[in-house]
Amino acid sequence: MRKSRFSEEQIVGILKEHQAGTAVADLCRKYGISDATFYTWRSQFSGMEASDAKRLKALEEENRKLKKLLAEAVLDAATLREALGNNF
Repeated sequence: MRKSRFSEEQIVGILKEHQAGTAVADLCRKYGISDATFYTWRSQFSGMEASDAKRLKALEEENRKLKKLLAEAVLDAATLREALGNNF
């Protein structure tokens, strides 16, 4: 996944500027982002503070790692079942 040019704090700041009354087109031009990027950020980070956004990213990363570990464990179990099934 591509790393964003903007940190969570910067994204929350941009969204707060919009809430303060700045037009979306002006923000997009000022920060060099597309409308789609802005609305994606708004759907992900609206109503959050910077600390909440950091916590969300940390939880998503932890969840990704746990899913990978689970997939590897399921694959190992399936391999063992298959090996034991062929012996008998």
